[in-house]
Amino acid sequence: MSAHTTPHVLPKSTYYAVYAALMVLLVATVGFAFIDLGSFNFPVTMAIAVAKALMIALIFMHVYYSERLVWVFAGASFLWLAIMITYTLNDYFTRGMLGILGK
Repeated sequence: MSAHTTPHVLPKSTYYAVYAALMVLLVATVGFAFIDLGSFNFPVTMAIAVAKALMIALIFMHVYYSERLVWVFAGASFLWLAIMITYTLNDYFTRGMLGILGK
């Protein structure tokens, strides 16, 4: 495994810009919590959450400046998380379809 030959130092303005974007997305998350979008509430909230997670992973965790193997493992972990969330939501959304035994 090759190490970095030179460190990647980001200017503070990059961190401030990402922080500001995260705060805007936080306000958007809270704002959309009070707006009834019907069936679009969940997709909009998940899209905002994915955007925040990508900004944190790419900039603050320095994945953007890492080797391709790190990108593969980061992508695989996001894929695995998506699979687990899908299975959890599948169970949650179909919970009311079965009758309760004994009633």
